[in-house]
Amino acid sequence: MIKQIEIVLSPKKRGFHLITKDLVSKLPSLPKAGIAHFFILHTSAALTINENADPSVRIDFESFINKLIPDGDPVFIHRDEGKNDIT
Repeated sequence: MIKQIEIVLSPKKRGFHLITKDLVSKLPSLPKAGIAHFFILHTSAALTINENADPSVRIDFESFINKLIPDGDPVFIHRDEGKNDIT
C-alpha cells in the first residue's frame, strides 16, 4: 500500500535542525515494517540521517558546511530565495 501526505514544517534559519518529532507527529500510524520516503521541495535543503546519540554532531556538521559554503560566497550564483534562502 502506498500513501502520500504533505508535511509542512515551520521555517528554520540556516543550520542543522532535528525534525524527527515534527515528522512523526504528522504521520499516520505506521506498520512495523516498510519504507518511508521523504522529499524536500526546497532548493537548498537536505536531510541527513544519524543516530543523534551525540548532539555535538550537528555542531560539527554545521561547522563543516559553514566552512565549505560560507554565506555570501560569490562563487555561488543561486540567490533567488533571499540572503538566507528562507527570506
